[in-house]
Parts: sequence; C-alpha cells; structure tokens
Amino acid sequence: MPNLCELESAIPVAPLKIMAADSAIKLADSVNRYLVEFRRSVNNLAKNDPAFQGYAQDNYLTSAVCPRFGTGEGKAVLNESIRGKDLFIITDVCNHSITYKMNSYINHKSPDDHYQDLKRLISAANGKAHRINVIMPFLYEGRQHKRNGRESLDCAYAIEELTNMGVSNFITFDAHDPRVQNAAPLSGFDNFTPPYQFVRALLRTEEDLIIDKYHTIVISPDEGALDRAVYFANVLGVDTGMFYKRRDYSTIINGKNPIVAHEFLGENIDGKDVIIIDDMISSGGSMIDTAKQLKSMNAKRVFICCTFGLFTDGMDAFDEAYEKCYFDKIVTTNLTYQPPELLSRPYYVEAEMSKFLASIIDFMNHDSSMSNVHTPTDKIQDLLFRYNNREELPL
Repeated sequence: MPNLCELESAIPVAPLKIMAADSAIKLADSVNRYLVEFRRSVNNLAKNDPAFQGYAQDNYLTSAVCPRFGTGEGKAVLNESIRGKDLFIITDVCNHSITYKMNSYINHKSPDDHYQDLKRLISAANGKAHRINVIMPFLYEGRQHKRNGRESLDCAYAIEELTNMGVSNFITFDAHDPRVQNAAPLSGFDNFTPPYQFVRALLRTEEDLIIDKYHTIVISPDEGALDRAVYFANVLGVDTGMFYKRRDYSTIINGKNPIVAHEFLGENIDGKDVIIIDDMISSGGSMIDTAKQLKSMNAKRVFICCTFGLFTDGMDAFDEAYEKCYFDKIVTTNLTYQPPELLSRPYYVEAEMSKFLASIIDFMNHDSSMSNVHTPTDKIQDLLFRYNNREELPL
C-alpha cells in the first residue's frame, strides 16, 4: 500500500462501509481483508479517538441483498443500518454467472440486470448514507461511449443518472474512453489502470525476461490502446508498436464493421519478447489474430495483458491458439468474474487487484489525494530493479 504516512494524519470523511452487489462478493471479501489489515497496521490519530469509534474494525462489509419476485421484478434490502456511513458499493456488471428465476425459468443476469440492481441499492441507501461511492471496474456500457449516427448514448446517460441519484464518486478501471466523465462534470470520476499489477504478475511468472529495448517490445493491438502501450513502454524503457484494424465499412455484421486485416506499424520484432497491452478481451478473435501475426514475424514470446478477460465466446479458440504457440501467457485482472475453466488453463496468469482497490478506498475515505495511488511509475521501476537483481518480488 503506497504512502502510508499520508493516512496517519488524515481524518476519515465518515465511518467506512463496503456494500457488495451479488456480482462482486468474492472481490469485496478480498478487498475487505486488506482494509482490515491496513487499518490495524496504520497508526492513525483517529484510531483511539472516541469521536471516531469503529475506525479499526474486523469487518467493513455491510449486508444487502437484491431478491426477486416470481415475475422477475426485484428490490434491494439493507440488512443493517448504514446511516452516516461513507458507503462504497462494488458491482461487476459483466458477471454472467449470477442467475434468478422468472416464471419458473432460470435467467442469467445481464449487464442491464446488474445495473438495475445497483440503482436499487443506491435507492435503498439514499438519504441515509453520508456519502455514496460506486466502484464499477468495468464501466457499464463503456463501449457505447460516443454517438455515431442514430444511436443511444448509454454510458453517458448512466453516469448522469447515477449522479442524479446521489452518487458522489465513480471509481472505474481502464475505461474505454475516460472522456465519458464529461457527462457528470460535478461528480468525482477516477479511472485507474493496472500496469504495475501486469508487470508484477508477468515477472513473478517468467524468470528469464530481459526488459530492455533490445529484447522486449510493447504492442498496441489497435489505435484505441496506443496511449496505454506508450506509457507501459516508456516506463519499461522499451520500444512500442501498433496494429491498426483495416475494416470493411460497406458491411455491418453483429452491429459493427468486420475487420479485414491487422496492419503493423513499428520496429522490427524479430527475436523479441512481445507484450500486448489492451483494456479487454471480449470474444478474443482480434487478439488471437494479432498474436498469430506477431509469431509469423518471428516474435520470441507473446504475452497478452488485458484488464478485463471476458472471453464471451468461451476458451476453445484460445486453447487452440495456445496449442499452435500463437501466444505464451494471458494476464488479466480479477476485477471481473473469472470462470473456473479460465483459472485452470496453463497459460492463464491472474493480476491480483484487491490490495490496490483497498488502498483506493482507504485514501478516498480519508479524502486524501488520489495521486498516491494514481502514479505507479516509481513502483514499477523498483519492481524491475528487484527483478534484475534477483531479489524477492512483493506480493
């Protein structure tokens, strides 16, 4: 956890509580354990002050459920008081494993269902909590962030709607386009990225990497991910390259123009380890095609690092690509639901984000500057120094 001294003299906004939607219970449990550990280890001036009773607790989770009627309609029920609390609601709108019964049929919750449950929880807490903060790692409708033609503007409207419901702060990760926060300019909106966690996961897995411009290159699979790749490459001290998607704009399939080819722009990658950096793996077709082309260009190893591993078409295509040696490892975070079959794959590496998310909550609860957790450059440099000197890496 960064800059602990910042919290030793900071006063919390209000007593902290975490509320987990049913889609994010596992993530919230892990975050809660780290928060308990943080509050015990930091010698904050409020720790023994009677005015701040409950600062250090054994549990910051509050109980809430969203039951469904037989018709499929739902409601939110809070099982304990949250009056006067600084409330953080965690939801994972991409968790397709949650089901409910409607007219005797079993339905899987869609992102729309999870978003509706989030609004129910906010509605149940409104007027009682001191402040409401929403942690939505995968930003709801984040891919529908701009209007092209006669289209809805779902992400912007959702942010505006939640702001009008009383949400003070939004916390998200690797938003498809963070400029969507302009829909609610008077609310807090923090967009975090996990480059440090990617580097840590990769270095803990691979013992023979040489991170310099002669042996490693960072690749953006499209123009949208170029900013991430440039930052990642600059911090690591390596070169960067980019693929751009050549599309057939005369055809629309499944609501989008199909990709004709991936064209590469960048330095020679012959014999280099390649790190592909992006915000998400959806179906994975584009990522596999990119990895295949990199191998055909004689890349030594291909590592895929994405914040969200959704794998909407299952794992079969990735299993086949791995068998054909198109890529060597896939690194994604635990910010969204991870199917059991994903965790069992030999090529999968998890970038653990719970500790980072707990530190974000702790700093925000103290109204401390988020720059303490926003800029991981020094931490990445320290990590590389330890790795190159064969020292033990931090957990």
